[in-house]
Amino acid sequence: MPGDQKAGVEGRQHARAPIELKVDYKKLNSFFADYTKNISKGGTFIKTKKPLPLGTRFLFKLSVPQKSDPFELLGEVVWSTVEGEEPGMGIKFVYSDDRQRSDFEGVVEQLMADSLGTDLAGRLLNKTLKT
Repeated sequence: MPGDQKAGVEGRQHARAPIELKVDYKKLNSFFADYTKNISKGGTFIKTKKPLPLGTRFLFKLSVPQKSDPFELLGEVVWSTVEGEEPGMGIKFVYSDDRQRSDFEGVVEQLMADSLGTDLAGRLLNKTLKT
């Protein structure tokens, strides 16, 4: 498909869970509100008909249940598609430091446990989760 640039799932380092969260971000002077289709410790897929160019780094806010303020993260577009039923872009998280990585990975683990159940999430994450 012309215009599609997508890495296969075999390149993923982290298990993904089908979790929909609201994402707010800015492109030039326009603000966008879209939703994730899935999320992992290393990245997410944002459903959008207007994906950002590959390699674009941008700050986005991820609204997480049970958290009063959105989680702010830097992301990098690593693949995108405008074809098919699910147009959007694959985002790799770019953590500012180990503390931010650890904090957000804990949030993702809890989201996965809440969505999939502790047993399945634990198997996906290759460890036992505490509830």
